[in-house]
Amino acid sequence: MSIESDMIHVEVVYALPQEQRVFNLVVNNKATVEEIVRQSGVLELYPEIDLKKNKVGVYSRNVRLDATVRNKDRIEIYRPLLADPKEIRRKRVEQAKQEADAGKKSGS
Repeated sequence: MSIESDMIHVEVVYALPQEQRVFNLVVNNKATVEEIVRQSGVLELYPEIDLKKNKVGVYSRNVRLDATVRNKDRIEIYRPLLADPKEIRRKRVEQAKQEADAGKKSGS
């Protein structure tokens, strides 16, 4: 097998509210997600990324750091959620219930 056939093209992506950074790399086909992320340089540019805390995925599917990827895969580094989606939905339902009760009491 030639050295060229051992190499694959991948992207590492980190999205912020105001910008999206895409790093294009050519890596060994046996490289892990963690190795590729470290090779990309994204950790140096964004020191807030902690691979022990931030989840990573390939095309919106969570993957482990020791996973390998295929040619043309897109590795995504996810930012932590600021709020729990279940908690937000629960609060919206509670607020809607209170507004409905207030409407009944005022006779609307």
